[in-house]
Parts: sequence; structure tokens; C-alpha cells
Amino acid sequence: MVVHNPNNWHWVDKNCLGWAREYFQEKLVGLAAQEGDCQLSVTSVKTVDGDCEVSQRKGKVISLFDLKIVLAYDGELAGDKFEGTVSVPEVAFDSDPEDYQFVVTIFQETSKLNERVKPLIRERLVPQLRSAFQQFGPDLLTTHSSDIQVGADQVSSTFTRANQEASVPVAGASQAKAPASAQSTAKSSTQVQKPVEKATSGASASKPGTTSRVVNTSSMHLEPSFNVPAAELQRTFLDRMRLQQFSRSELRMLHSGSGSGAGGETLGEGDEYELFGGNVRTRVVSVGDSSIKLQWRLSDWTPEWFSELSIEFHESQEYHETKLKITWDKIPVGQEDRVRQNFEEYYVRAIKLTFGFGAVL
Repeated sequence: MVVHNPNNWHWVDKNCLGWAREYFQEKLVGLAAQEGDCQLSVTSVKTVDGDCEVSQRKGKVISLFDLKIVLAYDGELAGDKFEGTVSVPEVAFDSDPEDYQFVVTIFQETSKLNERVKPLIRERLVPQLRSAFQQFGPDLLTTHSSDIQVGADQVSSTFTRANQEASVPVAGASQAKAPASAQSTAKSSTQVQKPVEKATSGASASKPGTTSRVVNTSSMHLEPSFNVPAAELQRTFLDRMRLQQFSRSELRMLHSGSGSGAGGETLGEGDEYELFGGNVRTRVVSVGDSSIKLQWRLSDWTPEWFSELSIEFHESQEYHETKLKITWDKIPVGQEDRVRQNFEEYYVRAIKLTFGFGAVL
């Protein structure tokens, strides 16, 4: 990042969200906890969403961040394997260690797992997470303060130089190892075109005459629960009649694939269709024993740009419910809330109301 800012007088911002994602992937993956015959470890950071910036004016460097983090873990209890997620709704620049909240989910939940796993996470894993979150702010400033300012030897203002010396962390002071890309500007892995007009909730039709610009993409993690066996819920996402029932719209086939569902009432690999009057278009990428991979788009997105939706079905026979583990990638930035609202309203809530698969709030 090249800065031309005499005396560091002007306001300079640097977006560090991409760097934050790499940072937490490096710092959190591998954290582990064990007590007796129960052990677990963090396997991945599913999402890091929100805002993360480093800014400077008049030599003073500050960081502003407000992030939501979801991490995945797996483990073993007396020889039985399990997995789940820990969601942290807010990691902010002004958060104290006691401010962080942790929402623990166990897939294929049982009373035995609840009694052992959740206390282990809260007593042994959570303190490690709190420590990592508190260290993030200092590491963020240490890594990114230098390339949004000109060097102190180029600053003639005594006032600005004093601000600079006071606010920039001393190299090596509580500095953790930074990700490999720490010296580069935060970037997203994919860039696409999207309409300039502001997104609104609901599946709205495309409007003529819109222009486009390059934007980044982001990911999302969802975990809705349904009071129904996993096989029935998976069928609901693939059966043509059920799709039309809960969407209250005609399913219009655009392409028939060569998968096991080709030409039948059950959709299969390669099938492509539209719902909601053409406002939502979906491709079936693959169907597993307890998973589905889809490509999904709204009609006013850039032509032929699809987000990627991975759904895993985790059934708890003891609690008679199925949790969906949903990883949603390649969502155009700015469309996250819209996508979430569409899915929760027109899929999750509609399925529960139509088939009685769970309580609706």
C-alpha cells in the first residue's frame, strides 16, 4: 500500500478483513481441549464477517473492527466421534474479555454429549479463544500501521510525530506471528460484477439499464434445525412437488442433468431450475447420502454468477431433530443480509409452515 501523505496529516483507511480471516484461521485452528476420555480441537474457521479497518490521521493510528466469527470443531468421547460449531456474535475493538459470548452447537446432539462437551468447551477452550481475541487488536496495529503512514523521518510536524510514536505499537511487543500475506492489502479470493443498485430483501426481479462494478465476495454459515428425520428433510430440498409446495410457485426446469434424478420427480446432479417466478435459479451440483451441494443465484445478480451452497444433514435421533450445517460461499459483498433473509423466510420458515417440521417464531 503506497501512501503519499505529507506529515501523515490526512485520514487514511486500510481494509483488513481479508487479513483478519487469515489471522484467525492461523491462530484458532488447532486449539484443543481435553478432560478424561473427552477431547476436541478446532478444525476450521467457517466465517469471519463484519468490518475491520486500520486508520490514521495526524500521525495517530487506530483500529476499528466488529466481527462475527464461526469456528468448527470435532472430537471424540469414549470412542464416539462428534462435531459442531462455536459462534461468537461480536469481537470488537472495544471488547473486554468478559464481553465475548459463545454459542455452542453439537451436531447429532445427545444428552451425553451435552453433559460432557459443552462444559469442556466453556471451561477449557473458551479461555484460549478469549486470549486470541484480545491479542487480535495489538497484532492488527503492529502489522498494518507502518504501511498507512510515511516514516517518522519524513514528518516535520512535532505534534504529528509525537502522535505517531505514541500510537504505533513497538515492534516485538506482544506481537504474534502474522499470516504469510500480512504485508499485502486485504483481498477476497474472488471478484465478480454486480448491479450498483442497493439490494433489498426478497427475491426481486432484475431491472433494466443497471450498470455494474467490480466487488468482492463473502461467505456465510447457517445452522437451522427441523423436527424431522434427515432423509425427509433432504427429500424436501430435492422433490419437485415439495419444492413447489413450500415455495408456492411453479418449478420451471431449465436443464435436465444426467444424475440419478434425471427426468424423474426427484432432482439430481446437473438439474437446473427456477422458483419464485424466475427470481431464484438453482443448479444441483451433487447429492450425497446426507448432503447436497447447490449453486444458487438471484435474478438481478450479474448474469451467470452463482453462489455456492453446501448443505449437510445431521440427525439427532434422541432429540428427534435434524440440524442443517450450511456453508454458503461466493456471495457478492453487500448481498449477505439479503441472501440470509431470503433463505430464512422463503426456505426455512416456509418448509416448517408447509410441512410442520418445526416451530416458527
